[in-house]
Amino acid sequence: MAGELELIAMMNRSFAATLDLEVTLSEALASIVELLGAEAGSLFLSEGEEIVCHACVGDVDVTGLRLPSGAGIVGNTIDENRSQIVRDVSKDPNFQASVDEKTGFTTRSIVCAPMSVKDERIGAIELINKQSGDGLFDQPDIHALEALSSSAGLAILNARLAQGLVEQERVRRELELASEIQRNLLPDADAADWLIQGINVPAREVSGDFYDYFRIGDGRVAFSVGDVSGKGMNAALLMAKTLSVYRCLGKTVDQPGEVMRRVNEEVCETSARGMFVTMVGGVFDPKSGIVRLANAGHEPPLHHTKAGKFVSIPAAAPPIGIANGAEFPEVEIDLDGGSLYVFTDGVTEAPGIDTHMLGSDGFEKLVGPLVSLTLEQRLATLVARIARPPLRDDLTLLCVEGRAREER
Repeated sequence: MAGELELIAMMNRSFAATLDLEVTLSEALASIVELLGAEAGSLFLSEGEEIVCHACVGDVDVTGLRLPSGAGIVGNTIDENRSQIVRDVSKDPNFQASVDEKTGFTTRSIVCAPMSVKDERIGAIELINKQSGDGLFDQPDIHALEALSSSAGLAILNARLAQGLVEQERVRRELELASEIQRNLLPDADAADWLIQGINVPAREVSGDFYDYFRIGDGRVAFSVGDVSGKGMNAALLMAKTLSVYRCLGKTVDQPGEVMRRVNEEVCETSARGMFVTMVGGVFDPKSGIVRLANAGHEPPLHHTKAGKFVSIPAAAPPIGIANGAEFPEVEIDLDGGSLYVFTDGVTEAPGIDTHMLGSDGFEKLVGPLVSLTLEQRLATLVARIARPPLRDDLTLLCVEGRAREER
């Protein structure tokens, strides 16, 4: 009894500290086989419709053996959640000798106990051939194995829960790091004198949306807004790649349509099948108030004119990553004291006041009364009204502020 208690304590410590559950299972089984004086032993775990041997001790190694659920003494033990003993297999008509026939091992006696915690059936431990006495197991052996198997089942369950928590924490930290990296890819909010600003609000830890703006000489500013298809880490990686490639090319090529053409070639060659990016890229000259832009399958930007009208600028090309060799026509807009709003579908598909999608019309109604606010105040107010949790999609909004002709 003292040996059993000591082994149970040892197993609990080992499973609590393990970084490798398979190694710990093998060590625990070896200790059980030695304590109970068995010639061989195996530890099976339930895996869906199968039971799988994860540890084995003895002359014949059956680790990795897969059996249908309910098969043999082990399967029956797990299904019925009840210990079984075949004291002398030569006298038991239910004993299946197929494994002995394949391995050449001779089984004389078997004892098998389930590893379970309440209604959760984790697996079973099977011992074969007692080495002392007549070589046959008896009732004291089954009682001892029941205690050890029960403890092993609880230890395995706790180890799995602990590993699950560790994995959750690892994923959480990776998402935090990815989110931080994404935030660092976005431009600093120090461009009030650039007459262009943007805001990104991720629906999850990482975003498939992006926006960017950067100087390219002569006071001009290049900008881009994009939305990657799909969600999660794959979308975030494609977002980072597209943004980075566009920024790199956009510093030397001041034609947004040509930059998009080259970005499209790169994404078509390297992106995962089925993924694409809707995108608007442009160049803004604050001195003239002229914006030149190209739209690749993206939500139509809105030009809010000085007279208070809204002019939609629809896409003239497919999304990035759809058709290699596609061309991306440019359009030229004179803002003349108006503003240009570029946004992702997280804006137009956000719920409006009546819970229906906001849409372009709803967005226009929100923007109209805010013209007297500064660019920063206007964007903050719009996002506060649109980004009501829980967000269905990432939300990105960029605004380019034009000067009236008399101010130039």
